[in-house]
Amino acid sequence: MTADRVARIATEVLAPAVLVALLLLVVGWHAGDTPGVSRWWGLPGAAIAVGIPMAYILRGVRKGHLTNHHIPEREHRRAPLLFGIASVTLGLAVLFLLGAPRDVLALLGAGGAGLLVYTAVTHWWKMSIHAGVAAGTAATLIALYGPIALLTLPLVALACWSRIHLSAHTTAQVIAGALVGAAIAGSVFPALR
Repeated sequence: MTADRVARIATEVLAPAVLVALLLLVVGWHAGDTPGVSRWWGLPGAAIAVGIPMAYILRGVRKGHLTNHHIPEREHRRAPLLFGIASVTLGLAVLFLLGAPRDVLALLGAGGAGLLVYTAVTHWWKMSIHAGVAAGTAATLIALYGPIALLTLPLVALACWSRIHLSAHTTAQVIAGALVGAAIAGSVFPALR
């Protein structure tokens, strides 16, 4: 298998939508360790934080407003990011009112904080959201499961490498994205839980 093919597969498998959906399921399952709490709270969280924004993005691709679901053009990212912020904010309010577990709410809150930062930076620069979500996923898992979750760090490196290899981002954009994602998830998620 060529390096290009590995990079393309890694970019898809470790895409922000995939990682956020899986992370919400893992966090919801983990929250279910508490007696009386359903393990399935991550499902509505994933529908809100991933499904609705992804439907918006795919609609933009179908209509020709966006090149593809990774939104490679910096100037096209603002509207989908703002839509994502609105979706997460509304979803967070609904899940709070429905009594979702604190960990799921904390993850959505951290995701919303990340979206705010990436939206602000995107006005001037194309920081890697792939790298940010990969690093944020690792930071969240470390907060939940401790040092054993350090085993996810090679996947973060793979996600970062894939974006550079495919010329989707510069090394600086990937490093900045990863640092911002890890910092937000490593601080906001534990603070809110």
